[in-house]
Amino acid sequence: MLRLIDASKTFHPGTVHEKHALEHVNLTIPDGDFVTIIGSNGAGKSTLFNAVAGSFLLDEGFIELDGRDITFEKEHDRSRYIGRLFQDPMMGTAPNMTIEENLSVAFLRASEPKKSIFSRVSKEEHKMFRERLSLLKMDLENRMDTPVGLLSGGQRQALTLLMATVVTPKLLLLDEHTAALDPATAEKVLALTKEIIEEKKISCLMVTHNMQQALTLGNRTLMMADGRIVLDVSGQERAAMQVEDLLRRFAENAGKALDNDRILLSGREGN
Repeated sequence: MLRLIDASKTFHPGTVHEKHALEHVNLTIPDGDFVTIIGSNGAGKSTLFNAVAGSFLLDEGFIELDGRDITFEKEHDRSRYIGRLFQDPMMGTAPNMTIEENLSVAFLRASEPKKSIFSRVSKEEHKMFRERLSLLKMDLENRMDTPVGLLSGGQRQALTLLMATVVTPKLLLLDEHTAALDPATAEKVLALTKEIIEEKKISCLMVTHNMQQALTLGNRTLMMADGRIVLDVSGQERAAMQVEDLLRRFAENAGKALDNDRILLSGREGN
C-alpha cells in the first residue's frame, strides 16, 4: 500500500550542520497495517513522516501509495488522502473557526474533487458531524458553534483526530499525538484512536516514545536510529518480545544502546 524505495534526505549538505536524516530507507506497509515507530530524538521518525506527507522532496528515492508515484506530489494534494496528527494539540486546527467550520473544511478538502473547498455542507453532512462528535463523548456535538481555540488540549486533539478521519484517509500518520496530554486524557484519545482505526480499517503509522505502546499497539513495530530502520518486527516474534528484548535487539542492530531517557523510563514503568 505504502512503499518507500531508497528514500534519502540530507539537511544542510556541505556545511558543518550537515545531517543525514534519512539514509536509503526501504519500507513497505501493506493495506491495513498499524505500525508503531520508536527511536531517540533525531532518529528520523518525524523526517520519515514529513517525507511521506510531502513537507519536503527527497534527495533520492521514491514514494508510492496504492501503486501511484507520489514522490513529487505537493503536500496539500497529499493531504486529501493522508491524515496527520502532531504532538502539539494546537496544530491541525484553525483556532478562530468554530468546531463545525473546522470539520467542514476538513470534510470538503478530503472529499471527491466534485466538492469545492468553498462549497457548503449539506444538512445530511451537518447531521453526520454531530453523530461523529457524539462518539467522542466530550459534549462537542452541542458546542459546534464554539471557536476551537476555546477547547482544552484533549478536546482539540480529539477533534483533530476526527477531522483527519471524517473522510477515511488511505493513510494516517500519528506523530506522538498524545504526548502533550495529561495521562487520563491521553488514554482517552488513544482509545478513540484505536476505535476509529479499527472501525474504518485505516492503515496507520504511529510514532511513540512509550515502549509498552510500541509493543502492544497495532501489529508491527519499527525502531529507527540515525535515519535508518534498524529493527522491523511483527507477528509471533513481536508478540513474544518484552521491553528488554526490544532494547537488546536495538543495540545489536544499531551498534549502540538506546540512550533516550524518556523512552527508557517508559520501559521501566511498563515493567
